[in-house]
Amino acid sequence: MTGRLRAPTGRYRGKSAEERQAERRRRFLDAALQMFGDSPGYRATTVAALSEAAGLSTRQFYEEFRTLEDVLAALHLQVNDWAEEAVLAAVAAAADLPLAERATAIFRAYAANVTADPRRIRITFVEIIGVSPRLEHQRLARRARWVDLVCAEADAAVARGEAAPRDYRLAATAFIGSVNGLLHDWSAGWVDATLEEAVDELVRQLLGILRPAGWEAG
Repeated sequence: MTGRLRAPTGRYRGKSAEERQAERRRRFLDAALQMFGDSPGYRATTVAALSEAAGLSTRQFYEEFRTLEDVLAALHLQVNDWAEEAVLAAVAAAADLPLAERATAIFRAYAANVTADPRRIRITFVEIIGVSPRLEHQRLARRARWVDLVCAEADAAVARGEAAPRDYRLAATAFIGSVNGLLHDWSAGWVDATLEEAVDELVRQLLGILRPAGWEAG
């Protein structure tokens, strides 16, 4: 199979071809969230099983995707987009708050979004790992966007006189690793703490990076 099959065109039952295609894609992604994020997992799912779970045919699958890896790639990006939307809304809402309160609001929004559905955690931190060089590149590229967001917020804090001036990219990369690791372990039941306590710990780590010992606000 070198490419997707051509999808039908024209209106049907009051819906355009584009609307029907978007609905089919959503149904495949909804089914994939359940099957990849819960049981049986990405590696044990077949095109036939996913199509059946979506209530669609394998032909319709190949009209939307080439492979199951394409579905996982799209789902991984979707899960990250949901989290990013929540974070950007929190950033806007907390824009006028002091640094500690702003950071707390942002990370509570992120944590609440990614942990609200354990399937999202599994897609983001488990199923995507080791699938292929292509998906590894996507995973790292998407993580780099989170690093960019942390750096942007750190630079804004510097401009306000709330944080020490420096290049935060390396520190932000290490911090994002801490965020992912802690939230994954919390979701898996390996962290004896509430989600609020986990977020508070992450905020303390971030403030320690932004306000190192010996630095004083100007």
